[in-house]
Amino acid sequence: MRIGVLGTGTVGQTLGRGLIDIGHDVMLGSRDASNPKAAEWAAGAGGRASTGSFADAAAFAELIVLSTLWAGTENALTLAGRDRLAGKTVIDTTNPLVSGDGVPSLALGTTDSGGEQVQRWLPGAHVVKAFNIVGAPHIVHPVLPGGPPDMFIAGDDDQAKATVTEILASFGWQTIDIGGIAGARLLEPLCILWVLYGARTGTWNHAFKLLR
Repeated sequence: MRIGVLGTGTVGQTLGRGLIDIGHDVMLGSRDASNPKAAEWAAGAGGRASTGSFADAAAFAELIVLSTLWAGTENALTLAGRDRLAGKTVIDTTNPLVSGDGVPSLALGTTDSGGEQVQRWLPGAHVVKAFNIVGAPHIVHPVLPGGPPDMFIAGDDDQAKATVTEILASFGWQTIDIGGIAGARLLEPLCILWVLYGARTGTWNHAFKLLR
C-alpha cells in the first residue's frame, strides 16, 4: 500500500520506517519538499521511502498518517488539500497538547477532542485515532515486561478501523476498538497519563493494557 506520512518528527519517522519494514511504500511529507530531516530519513529507510510536500504525500497515498504538532495540524491539512484526502483512511496520531509551566495539558477535552476536530476538518475522510497513547520508542513492535500492550482506537468507519487494526497487528499490538471518533475524548487524556507517570517515575518504558 502507498502511505503518506504528514510530519517529519520522531513519531512520523518511526511509523514511516515501521510501515516500510512491513512492506509498504511510504512518502514522508512536510511543508518544504526539500526538508533536510525528511531527506535524511529517506536516505536511511531504503528504496520504498520517498519525500515530498504535504500535497505530494496526500496525492501519493492510499492511506494517510497524520503526525504533526497540534499547533500546525490544521495548516498541514490545508496544504495537503482536503480534496486529496477525501475517501481515504487518515490515522490521527496527534494530541492537542499545550504546555503551561512545563506541564502538558489538552487544548480540547470532555466535550470535544482533537480527533473529532480532525474529522471536521476532513469531512470526506475516514479518521481513526490511534498511536497517540504511548511514546514513539514503543509505537512499532513494543517490547515490555508485562507482555504485549493494547492500543485503543476510535473512528466512525468500520472498514478504516479494520485497516488500522491490521497495521497494529503487524506491529505487535493488540487492538481495542472503543467506537466512534468521539472516543478520542477518552484516548487523548491517556497521553497525559502516560507522560505524567513517566515524569514522576523517571522511566518511559510503559504502556496500557486492559485486563479482561
